Amino acid sequence: MVHHQWFILFSCSAKIAAGAVVCVESDIKGDVTIGARTVVHPKARIIAESGPIVIGEGNLIEEQALIINSFPENIMPDIEGLEPKTMHIGTNNVFEVGCVSRALNIGDNNVIESKAEIGRNVILTSGCIIGAGCQIHTCEVVPENTVVYGSKCIRRVQSERPQPQTLQLDFLMKILPNYHHLKKTVKGSGTPMRS
Repeated sequence: MVHHQWFILFSCSAKIAAGAVVCVESDIKGDVTIGARTVVHPKARIIAESGPIVIGEGNLIEEQALIINSFPENIMPDIEGLEPKTMHIGTNNVFEVGCVSRALNIGDNNVIESKAEIGRNVILTSGCIIGAGCQIHTCEVVPENTVVYGSKCIRRVQSERPQPQTLQLDFLMKILPNYHHLKKTVKGSGTPMRS
């Protein structure tokens, strides 16, 4: 019960930049900022529990994907003096169906495939692919252009970054409003700032 009360006091606002497509059926809780040209599918969940979430431009967040800024497992939210930590997500990232991301820092041009999980202490740089079903819960910085794949989460480095999903985003931005109601955008808002 204490946790729930703290969450309400924390903040409950979503700032959606003009040009973003965020379906009403998505679940967005807490202090969340969504950049332009980002598409959030129905049933996607973005939960800012222990601090704000800032999502950059051109991201694709698919159905049942979970992006959560939560408390570490051994920390209780009712402890006084707990500093909220902001989760930063860069540009042109793809969060596929059913993935879970708790990473506080995600760079640009990453793909988190279906059912993949990344933990709170992982820093995902840029150009990485976390393969379907792979889990990374270690405290580490994943080097640029790393691909994690297979049942044993084997790693290799690819020579180029994954291509941004520009055509898919354009298609979804055109089609989704025809079949889903959208959350209102903030007028005159620009791209969220990255620190």
